[in-house]
Amino acid sequence: MTAFKPSLPDALRRIRKARGLSQEAFSDVSSRTYLSSLERGLKSPTLNKIEDVCAVLDVHPLTLLVLAYAGSDPKNAHELMDHIAREVSSFSKHPNK
Repeated sequence: MTAFKPSLPDALRRIRKARGLSQEAFSDVSSRTYLSSLERGLKSPTLNKIEDVCAVLDVHPLTLLVLAYAGSDPKNAHELMDHIAREVSSFSKHPNK
C-alpha cells in the first residue's frame, strides 16, 4: 500500500463539493467558520463532530477517514480497507479476559 500523508481537510472538502453542498449547509451541526477551519486544517474535529458532519454529507464516518488516508485512488482505498479488515480480525481472536 502506498503511504500517503493523511488529509482530513482535503477529504472533507472533496466530499462536500461532490455532494454539491456549501459550507452553510452544515449550519445545523456547525458554523460555517468552524467548517472552514476544518477544511483548512486549523481545527481537529472530535469523533462526535465527524459523525455530525458526515450525517450532513450522507456518508459513513469511515468513508471520510478512508478518503483522508487513501486519497482518491480506489485501489488505495481497497488496500487500506483490506488492511483494516485484517487488523480488526486479529483483535476478535483475542477476547477480553
